Amino acid sequence: MSSEPTSPATNPTAGGADARPYPAVGKADFPALENRILSRWETEGTFQASVDARPAADEFTFNDGPPFANGLPHQGHLLTGYVKDGVPRYRTMRGQRVNRRFGWDCHGLPAEMEAEKELPVAGRASIIEYGIEAFNSHCRSSVLRYTGQWEETVTRQARWVDFRNDYKTMDLDYMESVLWAFKQLWEKGLVYEAFRVMPYSWGAETPLSNFEIRLDDSTRPRQDPAITVSFDLAPVDGDPGPMRLLTWTTTPWTLPSNLALAVGPDLTYSLHRDADGTVYVLGADAVERYEAQLADAEPIGSIAGADLVGRAYTPLFDFFADRTDAFRVLAADFVDASEGTGAVHMAPGFGEDDQTTCEANGIPIGRVVPVDDQGRFTAEVVDWAGVNVFEANPDIIRHLKEAGRIIRHDTYEHNYPHCWRTDTPIIYKAISSWYVKVTDLRERMLELNAGINWVPDHVRAGRFGMWLEGARDWSISRNRFWGSPIPVWRSDDPAYPRIDVYGSLDEIEADFGVRPADLHRPFIDDITWPCKQCGGTQRRTPEVVDVWFDSGAMPFAQWHYPFENENEFKAHFPADFISEGLDQTRGWFYSLLAISTLLGRGTPFRNVIVNDLLLDADGQKMSKSKGNVADPWEAVEEHGADAVRWYFITSSNPWVPKRYDPAAVSEARRRFFDTLLNTYKFFALYASVEEWSPSENDPDPHARPLLDRWLLARLDSVVDEVSRELEGYQITRAYRALGDFVVEDLSNWYVRRSRPRFWGNSDRDDMAAAFRTLWEALKTVALLAAPVAPFVTDWLHRALTGESVHLQRFPERLGLDDAELEAEMADARTVVSLGRAAREDVQIRVRQPLRRAEVVLPNARTLSPAVLDVVRDELNV
Repeated sequence: MSSEPTSPATNPTAGGADARPYPAVGKADFPALENRILSRWETEGTFQASVDARPAADEFTFNDGPPFANGLPHQGHLLTGYVKDGVPRYRTMRGQRVNRRFGWDCHGLPAEMEAEKELPVAGRASIIEYGIEAFNSHCRSSVLRYTGQWEETVTRQARWVDFRNDYKTMDLDYMESVLWAFKQLWEKGLVYEAFRVMPYSWGAETPLSNFEIRLDDSTRPRQDPAITVSFDLAPVDGDPGPMRLLTWTTTPWTLPSNLALAVGPDLTYSLHRDADGTVYVLGADAVERYEAQLADAEPIGSIAGADLVGRAYTPLFDFFADRTDAFRVLAADFVDASEGTGAVHMAPGFGEDDQTTCEANGIPIGRVVPVDDQGRFTAEVVDWAGVNVFEANPDIIRHLKEAGRIIRHDTYEHNYPHCWRTDTPIIYKAISSWYVKVTDLRERMLELNAGINWVPDHVRAGRFGMWLEGARDWSISRNRFWGSPIPVWRSDDPAYPRIDVYGSLDEIEADFGVRPADLHRPFIDDITWPCKQCGGTQRRTPEVVDVWFDSGAMPFAQWHYPFENENEFKAHFPADFISEGLDQTRGWFYSLLAISTLLGRGTPFRNVIVNDLLLDADGQKMSKSKGNVADPWEAVEEHGADAVRWYFITSSNPWVPKRYDPAAVSEARRRFFDTLLNTYKFFALYASVEEWSPSENDPDPHARPLLDRWLLARLDSVVDEVSRELEGYQITRAYRALGDFVVEDLSNWYVRRSRPRFWGNSDRDDMAAAFRTLWEALKTVALLAAPVAPFVTDWLHRALTGESVHLQRFPERLGLDDAELEAEMADARTVVSLGRAAREDVQIRVRQPLRRAEVVLPNARTLSPAVLDVVRDELNV
């Protein structure tokens, strides 16, 4: 496009001598065009003008999930961004005001891990020695390092967002609202502290939420040792000999912390005696798997699992042998013999089921959690003190083999959860944490979820619904440094366990006499006061809030609610629309719904589009390790952002794993944008030659020739279809329909059939009808496509009218629908296609006229004489 659209003439519909010129089109350079449009938007303030032009009383609320601010945007952000931009643009053109406030997720492991790479620190102890204030200061300074690149990237992809009025989760106002939410849950009795086994990242030295280890990028294949070990059961009268219970485990490192064994009380266990009289006990259904190991042992009978319950046994290690309440066989309904031996060992400090079962049988964890913050054995396990538990596995196995306790040693390959930030394999470990009683309101969350419009709808009852059904209490505390504080103060005198929870700066100031200017550590930790009742000191518990609690609080925290902006919060809650990736069903989508439900606020969002992963051209997940990462920005620089947007939106639904194929982007640009611009080029050339502009004197649409009336009828149908699909958030179906219209109906049929009408036409009314029809079609296409192709459509609409497409209303039906004519023309085009195929079959070219063609339409349909003339002409009959 060699020239820019100019401002409209004083009377753009006057026609004649006042006809405005239509910009000429040279070779299409879409990237250059887009950069010029970006400059124009900035100069004219088009984005803000599009917002201000809509009434504040009719607002459509879009909440944008805040990205982590200390990392660069990647390919996945590109796809999500197009969905996030298209819907608000559409709602704006429907006449609603859509404020698009950007936000930043500033806290948590992403910032801390980056700081640990850049500072001379590694691990909690090192950070404390370095100084929490200095460490957090570095986090604060680095966390917004890439905001400039984010703004540049988002702007270049034609995504309109409000960066000037952004919110940050590290801002004092935002954090105060987080404190308020915590106290609200506390006062509702929904917050408690517990010493409980939970997922633990020794790489990050902090517990994780259950949903953090189920994010899509947290589980990957891993090989672990699987060993079968034998435990000596204490003898009882009637034993057929010394009895050894075989147990199976894939975590040998937990054996030093063993406190119990578990069997299925309803299972049958086989007894096999070897030559020296030792009797091996294992599940009857597991015997076949151990044929080789039991080859020299004679089956001598069986015993019920219930009869094994209560028996004592000798621990493999003596590290905790002084426990008088432990080392018993327990009953556990979850034990079966589908794999392993039908018996499992229990280390309550390192297994959720282990802890529950042991505590139910009077075996508390106590001090048996001999693994430190970095996943290393403590001095209690003296043989491997200071060794990471995974690295200790080979030595533990070797020790057990030397002791004659290993019956079988295999390698077990399975999908294993890893820390989503450090990529280290997680362990399960008992740790003190603050929990929110999500389980108390699980049914309410399911009820609210039923009222949300999920796109696709199967997510409601599928991935998200099943996640809600199995939701556990949420561990919301992290043993880290850079985050919103857990606002709990308690006495350091264990004899007087007083607890105070604070939900505002005012409350803190009232009790402590100081108003915090910064709620981060260590400043908030330094605020203490003497406990008059106990003589001790009230100190804040050292944990910080889970970053997912931060982001889930955004609907109210972005407004500093309830401390101010109450009307703004109420006007924007719940959100009309949100959109993120499928992994956020266990991330942001979940935290939004959980917090809103816990606070009694109801549904936090009404409509949500879920997008899936971005794959390479062969359908493989992109990863640096595979070397198949493609950069869509290369396509943006070559074909333009609109082409990439169009490809992403029309190639498949957003919730289908998206193949990124640069060649397909090129084809999408050629098929739609080149066709559209060539159609405009044809129009502009002859409209300029004929000095035509739309006029009030143009022929009435109903009186125009057949092809014009047909195109306008098709245009009405497309307006209706695109609008209906966009209202249902079916953006792919909407724009596939529009793309087919432009290529097949507008270009390949209407323009091709109407060419002679645009120049040298002595019938001036016929020529005016053709120009007006094509002008209306191009303008309407620009309006329809504007939400998904904002650059090219703005250029095109300005070229046709002199006005920005983004300040217009979305097109309505013209009232020119003619279903009968559409159906007739569809039949005619089918006949033409079949007729041409018949000519090819007998190798008779179209330029050779035929005397006669016989056509049979189904269901006794007929074609009008005018439509038959089109067929005769197309087939040269």
